[in-house]
Amino acid sequence: MNADQEVKWATELIEQKLALEEEQKKQCSCPPELPPAVARMDTPLLEDEKRHGLINKGLEGLKGQERVRKSSVDLRREIIEVGGTQYLFELRKKPRKKKEEKKPEPEPEEIKGPITEEDFLKAAVQGKVHVVDKFLEDGGSPDTCDEFRRTALHRVSLEGYIEIAEKLLARGATVDFRDRLDATAMHWACRGGHLDVVKLLQEKGANLNVKDKLLSTPLHVATRTGMIDIVEHLLNNGVDISSLDREGESALHDAVRLNRYKIIKLLILHGADMMAKNLAGKTPTDLVQLWQADTREVLKKQEPDTTEMPV
Repeated sequence: MNADQEVKWATELIEQKLALEEEQKKQCSCPPELPPAVARMDTPLLEDEKRHGLINKGLEGLKGQERVRKSSVDLRREIIEVGGTQYLFELRKKPRKKKEEKKPEPEPEEIKGPITEEDFLKAAVQGKVHVVDKFLEDGGSPDTCDEFRRTALHRVSLEGYIEIAEKLLARGATVDFRDRLDATAMHWACRGGHLDVVKLLQEKGANLNVKDKLLSTPLHVATRTGMIDIVEHLLNNGVDISSLDREGESALHDAVRLNRYKIIKLLILHGADMMAKNLAGKTPTDLVQLWQADTREVLKKQEPDTTEMPV
């Protein structure tokens, strides 16, 4: 099979998977996923993120949420196993709860005395603009960091607090400041899925091809965490699509391993090399073949028979 045939075959397979996912989305009323909170990450955790996608570990009060994906087939089977088809029928009849009206946020408390560096960094995580303002107005450094060299800009980039990010940058925060894992705010904005923050950092001169200790670029990170809009933005802005991480793998290797079908399609359309080999000698196409049999099984599998469900 030559390269053109490989691309055609992979594209057709991706289209089938996307069609299946779209069909499942129509039948599944899962609540929207929330972006993760700041998490302290070390090298093994970054390795886990590379292998399994988004990693969220809550440490020292910095809590995170773990994303769990289930298909409509999995959800329906789980419901049937728990309570049978009658339970599924009753569940469908239940009216959806109305969203509670958001209460107006209370006025910020008056700040007495100076803001400590620890409180400043906590305020960045919590989005407390007035505390950040007070710290900066009192002459505090916008590059103040914790023991892991994580600055306020790192934190707000992950959380998506663009107003605070703008204030920090206006006060001279270093846009490509590296934490202990050599990750910059751009890496963390991609991990959190905040395109507006990515664009702000880019506007302020952030390096879109910067690498962390795993030699991962923002494109690698956005691919692993499934942030399609950010991947598309990075590709449209000419990032190095062939950049390799410490294991010699491109973003396409990651996308295939994690079954990020829409991202695979984007990468291929932007010219990603399906024949590029990692340090283990595997191409993205080789990785596709590892889950090809499972993919075919999923595509052929029909939903559980619900014809006997009461009307």
